[in-house]
Amino acid sequence: MKKSILTGKEKGSKVLVYIVSTFAIILWGISYLWTNRLISLGISVFYFVFVRILIAGIALFLLNAASGKIARIQRNDLPKFLLLAFCEPFIYFLCESYGVKETGSPTLSALVIATIPIFSIGAGRIFFKEKINAVNIAGIFLSLAGIILVVMSKGELGQHFIFGMLLLLIAVISEVGHATLTKSLSGNYSSMVIVMYQFLIGSVYLLPLFLFKGLDDFSCEKHMSPDVWYPIICLGILCSSLAFSLWVSTIKSLGVAKSSIFSALIPVVAAVVAWLLGHETLNLRQFIGIAIATAGVILSQYTKKA
Repeated sequence: MKKSILTGKEKGSKVLVYIVSTFAIILWGISYLWTNRLISLGISVFYFVFVRILIAGIALFLLNAASGKIARIQRNDLPKFLLLAFCEPFIYFLCESYGVKETGSPTLSALVIATIPIFSIGAGRIFFKEKINAVNIAGIFLSLAGIILVVMSKGELGQHFIFGMLLLLIAVISEVGHATLTKSLSGNYSSMVIVMYQFLIGSVYLLPLFLFKGLDDFSCEKHMSPDVWYPIICLGILCSSLAFSLWVSTIKSLGVAKSSIFSALIPVVAAVVAWLLGHETLNLRQFIGIAIATAGVILSQYTKKA
C-alpha cells in the first residue's frame, strides 16, 4: 500500500514538471510576438535585450529579498555563474537575434535552434551520465520531423547566410552550455536564485553594448513610450523572470537531454500562438507537423520500467 502511494506522488510530481515545462515554452513562444513588435518599431536589439534582462534580474532580486531566500554565491561556484550568464543571456540572445537577421530565413533559423536536443544528449551523457534509450532518441528525431513540417516555408536567403548559420550554431552550443551549468548549480541554489544571478551578471555583460550601440538614435518620445515598454516589461517579467525560473526546475527534474526537447518546440508554439491570435494561418501540413512533434515529445520522455 505504501509503495503505491509513493508511486502516486512521484507520478503527480512528474505531471507537475511537464505542466511547468509546457507553461515556460508557451511563454517563450509568445515572446517571439513581443520581440517582433519591438523590432518592427525600430528598437535596437541591444536596447531591449539589455532592458529586458535588467528588469528580470531586479524583479527576481526584490522577490528573493522579500521572501528571505537570497543565497550568496559560494566561491567555487562563481566561475560557473560567470560562464552561465555568458552563455545565456549574453551569447545566446545576441547570436540568435543576429543569426535570424543574417540568414534572412526565420524558417531555417528555427530549424537550427531545434537541433538543441541532439547536442544536449551528448552533454547529458558526458557530464551527468543521464540515461536515454532508443525510444527517447526516436522521439527526438520524430519531434524534429514535426517541427520541419510546421516551420517549412518559402523565402529568400540573406546575403550573409553562412555567417548567420554560424551565429545560430554558436547559439545552440551556448544553450547546451547553459543547461549543463544550470544542472550543476541546481543542487545548491533555488531556481529563482540561479536565474537572478544569471540575469544580473548578464546585464553587466550587456551594458557596454547597450551604451555604445543600444542608445544610437535614442528618442525619449519613442523609446520610453508605452508601445515600447509594454512588450519589454512582458518579456522581462513573464518570459525571463518567470519562464527561466520554471525552466531551471525542469532541467533539475528531467535532466539536460530530456528537458531540451521542450525548448525545441518553441517554433511550433510560436506558430500556434500566432495562429490563435490571427497573426498567421496554419495549413493541414502544419497541423500534421504539430501532431507529430507532440507525439515525439511523449516518446522522448518515455522511461523503461525496471
